[in-house]
Amino acid sequence: MQEKKTLTQAITDILIRDGVVSSIMGDQLEQLFKDSDKDSFAEFLIDDGLADRRDVLDALSEYYQVPWFDTNGYFFNHMLLHEFPKDFLLRNNIIPIEVDEDILVLAASDPGNSNLLPLIGSYASYDVRFEVGLARDIQDAIKEFYDEDVSAQSHAPDDLDWEEDHRLIKEEERLEEDEIEKDRPVE
Repeated sequence: MQEKKTLTQAITDILIRDGVVSSIMGDQLEQLFKDSDKDSFAEFLIDDGLADRRDVLDALSEYYQVPWFDTNGYFFNHMLLHEFPKDFLLRNNIIPIEVDEDILVLAASDPGNSNLLPLIGSYASYDVRFEVGLARDIQDAIKEFYDEDVSAQSHAPDDLDWEEDHRLIKEEERLEEDEIEKDRPVE
């Protein structure tokens, strides 16, 4: 019976096959990351310039047998993200991309995690399709979205107060003009 490869071994083999890293470098990477999680491995490959993000995403896509999704620069749907709490998305390294008919498409750093579907089901009742993304990028996108959302909301009351004050001043001016008009003698 053939021993099942770890994700690190499988990704390394794909990168060697595609000529991204040498077999010697691949052996060293497997030893170095034997007991590490795949997110650390993917980040190391990119951060140290051993592979670019596209190479890593291609390898992850092949490993998980799902398309890859690069969250960098993508504008997420505010209403869709608000269906999920920030801590839930961060904890599970997932972010909703879109709803295509009745299918919720999510980027996940580990689309093979069998626990995700029931967890997602407690927040949304769509069929789910996963695409693989890089954990750090997913985390950054979630934080950026919710931080922007919080800062936008923190300014809203000030803006609303100003608009309300402006409306009240205009209303008072109109009432004063009406009073002045009533007090003028009719000619």
